[in-house]
Formats: sequence, structure tokens, C-alpha cells
Amino acid sequence: MLILVIGDFHIPDRVPKISEQFKRLLVPGKIDQIICLGNLTTASTFDFLKHVCSDVKLVKGQFDIGSTAPVSGLVKHGAFKIAYTSGHLVVPRASPEALSMIAREMDADIFLSGTTHRFEAYEMDGCFFINPGSATGAPGASVLEEDEAPVPSFVLVDIQGSVLILYVYRIFNEEVRVEKLQYRKPE
Repeated sequence: MLILVIGDFHIPDRVPKISEQFKRLLVPGKIDQIICLGNLTTASTFDFLKHVCSDVKLVKGQFDIGSTAPVSGLVKHGAFKIAYTSGHLVVPRASPEALSMIAREMDADIFLSGTTHRFEAYEMDGCFFINPGSATGAPGASVLEEDEAPVPSFVLVDIQGSVLILYVYRIFNEEVRVEKLQYRKPE
């Protein structure tokens, strides 16, 4: 099961469009499901995602004005229960402890959240946490350091039973770089 986890587009408010490098990678027929963590801000961004894969799970982000999408969701793939939310309602923002508390409440093995516009993946309290960053590299009120520029990013999650393989796609100097991480569900 190959899942695209993506969010924080902010088109056209903060950036004009998704990069051509990412558009060339995100083509129909390769992805089984998309989990979008919000801040699409336009219907055309949602249409683009639906073109890539018809199975789109979506949560409302802070800037998705008028959206009727839920603020969180839960899916099960293989041995994993995957919970997801935009992250803008987490207090304090991006706090690992606050995220862990929500993951426990949702009984999640994997917890997906956005809002910070920065890729992050770590294990805590028996749960694997993933923040795909901003699909467009849009600037935002986040936990970025003052001299740190946002980096466009998304992740692909490949579920194989009790193993998760994470492919992290980021653009540095107009070049797409891919990093591979692996997580095995504790027994």
C-alpha cells in the first residue's frame, strides 16, 4: 500500500503553484491513497490531488476557510492504525508531548500532522510521528529557525505488513532529493 502524505500548499496565498519537479513525480496510477493534511486553500489543488489518486483522505487546515472536511481521521493499513490531523489545533504547536497525547487518544501506531511546514519523523511512546512539511515550501508561522528557509517536501509511506518504509521527497536548489527511512511496529 503506497500512501502519499502531503499538505500545507497555501496556493495562491503564499506561493503561486506546486513545483514542476513535484508535478512530474505525482502522476496517476502509482499511488493507492492520498492523506492530505490540509491548507489546500483552493479547489484546484484538491482537483490536482484527485487526478493523482481518486482515494483522497482530507482534513481541514487552519486556512481552509469554508471547508467541511473533518479536523482528524483514522485509517488502518496492514498492521498499522494511522491517525492524521492538520496540526493547527495542537497546543503547544508541534509539541511532541501534545502530539503523543492525541495519538494515544486515537489509539494510533502512526500519527501524521502538518502545520510546521518542516519535515519531521520520529518515534515516541510506541508511535511513529510524521510531518511531511509543506508541499510548496510555503512560508508559515512555524517552528523554523530564523535563518532556515522552508523546503518543499512530501512523503510516500509504503506499508508492508508491520513495516513502514518512508520516502521523503525534498527540493534543494531546484533538485529533488529522496531519503529512505524504515520503521517496524513494536511487537
